[in-house]
Amino acid sequence: MPATRHLPNPESADLIALTRDIALKELLPRVADAERTGTFPREVFRTLGRAGLLTLPYPEKFGGGDQPYEIYLQVLEEIGAVWASVGVGVSVHALSCFPLFFHGTDEQRARLLPDMLSGERLGAYCLSEAHAGSDPAAMRAKAVRDGDSYVLNGAKAWTTHGGRADFYTVMARTSDEKTRGISCFHVPADTPGLEFDAPEDKMGLMGSTTATVRLVDARVPAGNLIGDEGQGLAIALAGLDAGRLGIAAVATGLAQGALDHAVAYAKEREAFGKAIIDHQGLAFVLADMAAAVESSRATYLSAARLKDAGRPYAREASIAKLIATDNAMKVTTDAVQVLGGAGYTRDFPVERFMREAKVMQIFEGTNQIQRLVISRHLAR
Repeated sequence: MPATRHLPNPESADLIALTRDIALKELLPRVADAERTGTFPREVFRTLGRAGLLTLPYPEKFGGGDQPYEIYLQVLEEIGAVWASVGVGVSVHALSCFPLFFHGTDEQRARLLPDMLSGERLGAYCLSEAHAGSDPAAMRAKAVRDGDSYVLNGAKAWTTHGGRADFYTVMARTSDEKTRGISCFHVPADTPGLEFDAPEDKMGLMGSTTATVRLVDARVPAGNLIGDEGQGLAIALAGLDAGRLGIAAVATGLAQGALDHAVAYAKEREAFGKAIIDHQGLAFVLADMAAAVESSRATYLSAARLKDAGRPYAREASIAKLIATDNAMKVTTDAVQVLGGAGYTRDFPVERFMREAKVMQIFEGTNQIQRLVISRHLAR
């Protein structure tokens, strides 16, 4: 059954209804085949863009949807409930636009944002490196000023949409200072010297292309530096707070999808003369799954409301990411158990949900990093 939502106005309800309709009509028929074959669903992102769903948290004057995070995240959840790879992709696109919108100049916003928020273009976010995941300050990719350009060299690992995006938001080192030596750049996909490794062969999210991005003497105009030199790490970490909320919402959607499949199966499957949902032992498992999904939703919405009110929300974003992704792992695992042997086959999607949930405990900062962030806030 669809999630029960308390929305602030009829327009928000219409937006959720539109998202649900597109998810069922445009995403659901494609998801199983695309995930099985590892096909990147580029046309799906165009469909979402044309419907105005790709850039919801940004202002209308730049081409966005002008929606608060409270609503945007619920749209992400609806997408994630049907196709997690696409939900993650929408979240990553929003994250790739974050630095320019919040730290770019007026000239940069006017020049670049309308294209980025057109709905036809897709972004990628290049922060991690093979040796610098949880510790981004250890990155080695470099950007050296050369006249009116910067020349970038290095490799950015685990890039969602790597080789598929139209633009890349890239963090690279402009000095040897560990935390204040990193800067942020807008790099168009057609930049000479921008190269891509073969996509990673992953455990899940096969419809989401993940690849290493290589910068080989890639020349970027100095006007594409976002913020000041040395501001890149602070920009990246601020963006990750918002990105963690996106992943929390997608994880909640994934868990909701698993719960829906488990409940539907439990109503139909019979054992010992009655539907298995009527056996208390299994009914209590489903009840715990429902409680976990509702808890995840409440946690990310609480953080989103703080963000919308302009209040600090970094701790709450880490809590939301931690709770929602751990719950998604448990709920999807339990969904496989509810379906029994059938759940372990690819005849049903719950085994895929379980594989997809695992990575959500890892990206946008591992859940161990979330605990570190939370504990440091408590120690202040």
